Amino acid sequence: MAVERMKSSDNIGDLAHELGVTRRCLYKWLTKHDHLEPGEAGPRPNSHESAYRKQVHQLKRLLAEKTMEVDFFKGALQKIEARRQKHGDSGETASTSRSEK
Repeated sequence: MAVERMKSSDNIGDLAHELGVTRRCLYKWLTKHDHLEPGEAGPRPNSHESAYRKQVHQLKRLLAEKTMEVDFFKGALQKIEARRQKHGDSGETASTSRSEK
């Protein structure tokens, strides 16, 4: 409930004071809340489940980064292949093509 109020609050400091907690505490709650799936109950603080959730979140982020890298390199490879086809390059080195002629 505090996190929902935080999202719509104009002054987090005032909200923290009203609730009797620190701003830092509110932001920690926000971070934990953002890592939960919709409708999922939050784990107890410092539990093994909490550590596993952090690890899963980190692994999802790393997987997304690697997926973007792969997509980038696939696109670059397609451009190189298209350029070679356009210029009629076979991809062979110059010495190989000369020795075959």
